[in-house]
Amino acid sequence: MREQMTVQADPGDHLPDLATIRSNIGGWAHLSVVQYFVAESAVIEAWRGPEPYDRRTGFISDLGALKCGAYEHRDVCSPLHLLMNASFVVQGLALLFGALLLSSALLCIAARPGVRILQGAGYRRARATAVAVRVLTGISGLGTVVVGFVPEDLGSPFHFVGALMFFIGGAFALVLLGVLWLPHTPMSWFILVCGVLTLGALVVGGLTRMDVPEPGTLERLMGYPVTIGFSAAGLVVAQRVRDVRRTARLAKR
Repeated sequence: MREQMTVQADPGDHLPDLATIRSNIGGWAHLSVVQYFVAESAVIEAWRGPEPYDRRTGFISDLGALKCGAYEHRDVCSPLHLLMNASFVVQGLALLFGALLLSSALLCIAARPGVRILQGAGYRRARATAVAVRVLTGISGLGTVVVGFVPEDLGSPFHFVGALMFFIGGAFALVLLGVLWLPHTPMSWFILVCGVLTLGALVVGGLTRMDVPEPGTLERLMGYPVTIGFSAAGLVVAQRVRDVRRTARLAKR
């Protein structure tokens, strides 16, 4: 499929969407999701529950709970809940921006430097996969926006639905993107593993209903790989956009 989909690009060739501000913003939007880890660490440091917050046993959503008190037999008190929920929303918007701004054509060749698209059956198959990646990324982003706007202790089922959208949509998006990029970059294996790890954790969580000795660890195996995988994909895209823009500038001299 690689030979059918692309041909070598000459210096200065126009590659679809790669040198635009839109694609640059889209790549950096995906990369920016790593802000979540900074926010989470800050919120954990401010925790005021009866017991110190432990990532192994504490649920992520507890950090965004609005009130101090008992919630589902857990003592919850997160003074910086606004920061945690804002981080969820920012992360979700970043994924949505990436889904909207990174075109399917860009995703097809972003991981393989020095090529341009060759219209044909190979590209049509790859484009269909890229479209699915964008849709699933958008679903994942929308889900985490919902999680941020509907904290767990509001008692709304939308919080749980939003979390599932983030986990499931993100996992399948990363799996498909990893498969799409397999012929092009070693980073594809990392992205693919992130997606598979999330799917595996989701299966375990569903079968056990999160009734495990370390539910916080299990939930983080669902969520962390999604964030890390999308940031890795954003890094690949941002680097490719930078290289294409640099080549285009040199060709004009």
